[in-house]
Amino acid sequence: MKAWLGAGLVGLLGCTASAPSTPGGSSAQTSSAQTSSAQTSAGQGSSPNASPSGASAAVSASAAAPSVKRKPGAAFACGSFTCTPFGSAREAVEHVLTKEKPLIVALGESHAQKGDPKVPSTTARFTEQLLGLFRGNASAMVLELWIPDGSCDKKTEAKVAQQQKEVTKNQAEENPNEFVKLGQASKEAGITPYILRPSCSEVETIKNAGEDAVLKMLDMITVSMQDKVKKQFALAQKSSPPKMVLTYGGAMHNDRVPKAGREQWSFAAELERLASNRYLELDLIVPEFIKDNSSWQALPWYPAYQPEENSEVNLLIETAPRSYALIFARTPAAAR
Repeated sequence: MKAWLGAGLVGLLGCTASAPSTPGGSSAQTSSAQTSSAQTSAGQGSSPNASPSGASAAVSASAAAPSVKRKPGAAFACGSFTCTPFGSAREAVEHVLTKEKPLIVALGESHAQKGDPKVPSTTARFTEQLLGLFRGNASAMVLELWIPDGSCDKKTEAKVAQQQKEVTKNQAEENPNEFVKLGQASKEAGITPYILRPSCSEVETIKNAGEDAVLKMLDMITVSMQDKVKKQFALAQKSSPPKMVLTYGGAMHNDRVPKAGREQWSFAAELERLASNRYLELDLIVPEFIKDNSSWQALPWYPAYQPEENSEVNLLIETAPRSYALIFARTPAAAR
């Protein structure tokens, strides 16, 4: 299962540190687009402008008055966005791919946290329900796994591993293994998985960064993912027809409209230019993981999502051109 990673698997313990992007972390962790953890002052990284008070009101309203359960059907206005309810997540993603015809698909997720409800994670759902859509149509997937290869100074690597643990300490313990499973499934589907291998000089820089270690990781991860995608994109364009290149990680680095001050941690603008605007941001959300706190309220789609009304559908929310959030249907209690 883990053979495709090659050397350095030991470093996987802190892999999702690369995605300081998960709403719901404690204040000590300054959330970031999806990993909750020490997620640095990076904060929650999707697009801007959601009103916390409006978001809370939306949740309160849905809780106060029972609503009719929405069924799959036509698109409808949800606040300033367009929402479309689908019977399956696969149908929703097929719809987006057909409409946008992307060459780069940047997938963002909200990493499962310790204490979250025991339902399938975003990574597991993508692996089992959605990865098959890209079989034969994508050539590579760049995963947000940050793993030194074991060739650097051992004390330095150990220090950086400890710094990564601080970032991921509130995440569910299964997260790294699920990324490994995704990589293996990707390889079996003919989509070559790539991880991030920091150089020894980068590892040394992080070790010496002190309180800025997580910010340095964010910088390096953004650049590393961007560079890997560029290389794979050039190769994919030689196919006829050209194949897609995928990225998978926390929902911050993929933001087409990053929050002010976080632009340096998004590769979207550079990759969108590379793909001549055929870049797609698609965030995948497990509804049971959504919390009524400032990190989640900062997400643009939050006020538009009515939990009870949309609990039985897979709701696709178009938040901006080529930017979408897909909120899965809730898992029935009997299936948990």
